[in-house]
Amino acid sequence: MSILHKLPFEWLVGLRYTRAGKGSDNSGFISFISLISVAGIALGVAALIIVLSVMNGFQKQVTDRMLSVLAHIEVFDARGDMPQWRDAAKEALRNPAVLGAAPFVQSEALLQQQGGAMRPAVIRGILPEAERDVSDVAGTMRQGRLDSLTPGSFNIVLGYALAGALNLQVGDKVTMLLAQAQATPAGLLPRMRTFTVSGVFEAGHAEFDAGMAFISLEDAQKMERLAAPAGLRLRIRDMHQAPQIAQELKKSMSGDLVMRDWSQLNAVWFGAVQTEKKMMFIILTLIVTVAAFNLVSTLVMTVTDKQADIAILRTLGASPRSIMKIFIVQGAVAGLLGTALGVGGGVLVALNIDVIVPFIEQLLGVQFLSKDIYQFTAVPSDLRWPDVARIGVVAVILAFAATLYPSWSASRVKPAEALRYE
Repeated sequence: MSILHKLPFEWLVGLRYTRAGKGSDNSGFISFISLISVAGIALGVAALIIVLSVMNGFQKQVTDRMLSVLAHIEVFDARGDMPQWRDAAKEALRNPAVLGAAPFVQSEALLQQQGGAMRPAVIRGILPEAERDVSDVAGTMRQGRLDSLTPGSFNIVLGYALAGALNLQVGDKVTMLLAQAQATPAGLLPRMRTFTVSGVFEAGHAEFDAGMAFISLEDAQKMERLAAPAGLRLRIRDMHQAPQIAQELKKSMSGDLVMRDWSQLNAVWFGAVQTEKKMMFIILTLIVTVAAFNLVSTLVMTVTDKQADIAILRTLGASPRSIMKIFIVQGAVAGLLGTALGVGGGVLVALNIDVIVPFIEQLLGVQFLSKDIYQFTAVPSDLRWPDVARIGVVAVILAFAATLYPSWSASRVKPAEALRYE
């Protein structure tokens, strides 16, 4: 005996109704509408998976480029600079999640080409040998070397776009003007110092390439008149755990410390991305909802078409509850089939978008992403299984909800009235 014969009769009748029947002239049309409903759910689910995967890919690309310059966690002493930074670094490295620690000084200044253009920039003083433990700046160098930032050399490494805006090359001179004023016989004047361009980096993130520069830690302390580094920059194993690790370090490290993780440093950008993802999820879920409404119309038409069958089942002893189950099974099967097809198609496209998009670009003779704007030309995709699971669950719930009213309507059919004109 097959497995189907072991199922309750409600399941057997419900599964039978999902296929094209020959009971009336409307059966073929109803089956077509049912197929459209399944296809609508599948397309909605697939579109939701693909769009969220691409958005996750863009976020990952931008985040990785940001973290090539930014540290995962920054540690400051609430009292000012951090003269005992070596001890603090040792304490931080005792946490197994921390991979590296490096001191830094950071300030804002104006950079001016000798007698020419002027641009604002964030100036970060670093120890090149320690910086490799917390960022990938050394690997983004286009010209020169990060090791050129030796104490007392007053060398400077500029972002690629910043160097271009100032029309500077390696070996050129640039003047740094700090906001802090100093008293002179001519009055209060901004403090300034001439630096030599010893390198150019390209992180691939417009904000940093156009507005960041690196100098020696000791030179930065002299410019800022600090006796010690301003704080520590840390890199951890899993950047997504940065908020939790920061709280652990605050409890385990001595002193009155202030912790900032990378998501706080870019709170506006990450907040905007999360809001955009939520809104996109809601908008695309409406596609699935529309398909669910199509499922309602399909079931309503099926109930109308099968009233004689319902009446016969009722006279044979089927309860209203059993009749309701029949049409719930029919709608649920359509919803599950559409969701399964959508999940399968969406995952397949999301995992192969690096092949599909270039094929479409070549076929249409277009380029979706300009390197001048996005710093990369391939459409990124980052498929996350929790997103897939959430989308699948939402689609199944919507499909199930769509079956309730038509099923309840079927259970209210009165056998005598349904058979009156048969």
